[in-house]
Amino acid sequence: MTGHLQNRNITVIGGGIAGLTVATALAQRGARVTLLERAPALTEVGAGLQISPNAGRVLEALGLGPALDAVSTRSEGVVLNDIRGRQVAMLPLAARRPGAAFRMIHRARLVELLERAARRAGVTIELGQDIAAALPEAPLLIGADGLHSVVRPVLNGPEQPFFTGQTAWRALIPDPTDDPFARVFMGPGRHLVSYRLGDGLRNIVAVLERPDWVAEGWSHRDDPENLRAAFAGFGGPVPGWLSLVDEVGIWGLFRHRVAARWQDGSRAILGDAAHPTLPFMAQGAVMAIEDAWILTACLDAIADQPAALARYQALRRPRASRVIEAANANARNYHLKGPLRLIGHAGIGALSRLAPGALLGRYDWIYDYDPLAETI
Repeated sequence: MTGHLQNRNITVIGGGIAGLTVATALAQRGARVTLLERAPALTEVGAGLQISPNAGRVLEALGLGPALDAVSTRSEGVVLNDIRGRQVAMLPLAARRPGAAFRMIHRARLVELLERAARRAGVTIELGQDIAAALPEAPLLIGADGLHSVVRPVLNGPEQPFFTGQTAWRALIPDPTDDPFARVFMGPGRHLVSYRLGDGLRNIVAVLERPDWVAEGWSHRDDPENLRAAFAGFGGPVPGWLSLVDEVGIWGLFRHRVAARWQDGSRAILGDAAHPTLPFMAQGAVMAIEDAWILTACLDAIADQPAALARYQALRRPRASRVIEAANANARNYHLKGPLRLIGHAGIGALSRLAPGALLGRYDWIYDYDPLAETI
């Protein structure tokens, strides 16, 4: 920390996880931050998310560790299962990293925590704003405004996302049990992920390959019977979970390219505005939190604003691109069909039994990354 953020006027667009995290980080280092949000209230649709240690380190550095623990549950890792519910492999991620926290949390609880932190740090939050009007006014404008960012096209021009051929359902069900694992059930052309949240809830995300598509977004409702029908062949706990679903959202999964330009010297983007991520590595919110810390650190360490923003892009774009490719690969692996599915599951199972370190180590580069230790 070298103090170049002291008394700098910065405008952040977007009141989600990315915007609130970067606003808090900037304000804690002395910047005068105004956060603009077009919605009349800071509410978060969706359901659960996973916070792996790479992002947890940032939230803890912002002083949010105890509050985060109070509203989240700890995860011990991931269990992979076949369509019948039989275990294929177990990845005890937490045991490999003693003292590092893998957390599972409701999105709304994280937004509430971050909003309180931002206000404590002195961030001015203005709701119901005309976002487009702010674009030419700020000496430094940060676009944390998600998939439909108004800042990204200013930097990169118009772009057209493409449908992946997959849609996803998201639901919450009551679950008082104490289950410390995220559980993945893999079938031909579809998979389901579920994990426990706080407040006696279980999160369900179920992805299906299909030729038709649902408009991109989080707010589309669907009939729970469609979800149950799509996963009727699944065994284990899945039928019981799905029987409890009485409300479900659905959205189309679209691929957006990683933005070519993340900044132009006076404007910058982060999170989904820069690199929307498919939900197959549980790293979407995590990457936004990493971005927020690195962007703040660059602005604090480098007096020249264009140079600081250029350094931020140079540090973040390669890592975000690599994480996105890992998520894309998981999407393929979860949906194997026919002989490939049998061979793939057998291979993962053998690796889990005979060389668990090799299987666990595949993603060390994601989870062991420490944004706080990055060389600016």
